[in-house]
Amino acid sequence: MKILFAAPENAWGGFLGLLRAEIPEHQYEATGGFKVDDLKGVDVLIPTMCRITDDILAQSDKLQLIQQCGSGLEGVDIEAALKRDIQVANVPTDISGNADSVAELGIYFMIGLSRNVHQLAKSLREQRMGEPPGRALGGQTIGIIGLGGIGRALTKRLKPFGVRLVGIKRDGREAAKNELGLEWVGGPEDLKELLLISDHVVLALPVTNESKNIIDADAFSAMKKEAFLINLSRGGLVDHDALKEALAGGEIAGAGLDVFWEEPPDPNDPIFKYNVMATPHIAGSTDVSMRGIVKGVAENIRRVASGRLPLFLKTD
Repeated sequence: MKILFAAPENAWGGFLGLLRAEIPEHQYEATGGFKVDDLKGVDVLIPTMCRITDDILAQSDKLQLIQQCGSGLEGVDIEAALKRDIQVANVPTDISGNADSVAELGIYFMIGLSRNVHQLAKSLREQRMGEPPGRALGGQTIGIIGLGGIGRALTKRLKPFGVRLVGIKRDGREAAKNELGLEWVGGPEDLKELLLISDHVVLALPVTNESKNIIDADAFSAMKKEAFLINLSRGGLVDHDALKEALAGGEIAGAGLDVFWEEPPDPNDPIFKYNVMATPHIAGSTDVSMRGIVKGVAENIRRVASGRLPLFLKTD
């Protein structure tokens, strides 16, 4: 089978090479960028960060499976794929080690922002020792919006820091509160309450029509001035202009961003002039998670090659 990887050859730590080593019997091709120009002759598409529209799918003549190398499928027109009898699947974060890796980066952001990592570097350059003083995580309130795989992994790792944990979940709130040991779990309608009390607001939910730009100007005005926003999920959750204004006007103290409004983001975007810690969408890119994701993708390719149904299929 021909497998098309919609990214540069060595993207995400050489994911394509790892997959090729796992199942070498197939033909592999990388597009060289986050784009898809031609699907003719392709059996399996790994879309990565590309938008896969009905127009793109119309080019396909053999495509059997759109298999994401991770969980995010918001860029794929699933309805259009299913209408063409093309199966769509992902690798859930909580079975691959991805959620654990993302959670670790979230804590890195929390500690870096609390310790004022940008000012630390400036102090070293200027040979000023003992500055700046930081804020300990202990006693801070961490508000996690989305209690799926990533949110759960975060709560597990944050408890030893002695923080207060609160969350937002669309359904099953009482069960999540009891299972995860959170102090409070609200629904989407309780977002403002979470924003008012949180020292770190962490986004760990997918982008949907309901959640797009969930963090807008009104949300920033509700946050504490000393609070930080951390986005570990998708750039579309945050209104870009509202974030810029909030940072410029001191409505929040800073932000930790692994995902952006466009990817890759413009390095000259004014947002990066402010107190922002940024990483290039690598939260889930670790040795452990890559191995887990490769195993998941390889299993589904084996299943398609042998005429079996892939795992974790999307149906709508």
